Amino acid sequence: MKRAFVPPADALIAFECAARHSSFTRAAEELHLTQGAISKQVRHLEDRLGVELFRRIRQRIVLTDAGRLYLHDIRGALDQLTAATRQVMSYAGSEDVLNLAVLPTFGTRWLAPRLAEFQRRHPGAGLNLSVRLQPFDFDAEPFDGAIHHGDPVWAGAIAEPLFAEEVIPVASRAFRDRHGIRSPADLANVPRLQLSTRPLAWRQWFDLAGVETDAAFQGARFEQFVMIAEAAIHHAGAALMPKFFIQEELASGRLVRLFDLSMRQQTAYFFVYPENRTMRPVVAHFRKWLMEEARAARVDRETMLPS
Repeated sequence: MKRAFVPPADALIAFECAARHSSFTRAAEELHLTQGAISKQVRHLEDRLGVELFRRIRQRIVLTDAGRLYLHDIRGALDQLTAATRQVMSYAGSEDVLNLAVLPTFGTRWLAPRLAEFQRRHPGAGLNLSVRLQPFDFDAEPFDGAIHHGDPVWAGAIAEPLFAEEVIPVASRAFRDRHGIRSPADLANVPRLQLSTRPLAWRQWFDLAGVETDAAFQGARFEQFVMIAEAAIHHAGAALMPKFFIQEELASGRLVRLFDLSMRQQTAYFFVYPENRTMRPVVAHFRKWLMEEARAARVDRETMLPS
């Protein structure tokens, strides 16, 4: 597509800002320009388009129908341009920067508390962490690697196992006492919190516990474990949680383990990276460190008494 007729970015930014504030003066303040400069940019844009974008009513400006339509269409394009610019700026010194896609709860509860040790070992390494919930095409995304939960199947990538999950039933102490939870069967009759991406979890746990119930799929649904943990802490229901995500909550008593019965997931966490790309040193350093941390976590779990 020929772009000779596309207006200058400065004019589009001035127009969007003025439209958002309904004021040339406030737009000038945001963009650190004069009111006259904003007005001139908008006038040149109107002349280029051949339509009036604003009606000037005394000291006010009001979008015309054409202005409202144009604002709607260009706003998404400007947002994309801003995101693309920020993304490419993150590549400054990119040979020493790792771009990693992570699952939100894994990143918050397990990875982030350990990153200081990686940075201590490799003080020159930079890290850019972004959330991704599903597998993606490494050729179409700017990532060096990803943390993935599920099966070791990712097109065009190598998946190395970190560890599996031990899922346990938990609740706040107040919730447990208020509902008189004394046996696994009691959990069939209380509010339960569900992870939307694992709809069979409670059904599987009840089967493991030998509990027959038609209510396994009932309960409030959440997209992330971190949301379930907060809801459980505040007495909203019983939850099935990976034990390594909630060590601090168990230690502090904000959550209590309801029964010793735990469920080992068939799926696991993996470090995934593109198979046809030369691994840069910073990625290799991170991979080695991550595998060491995962190995230590597995050892800790195997030697830890049930709690």
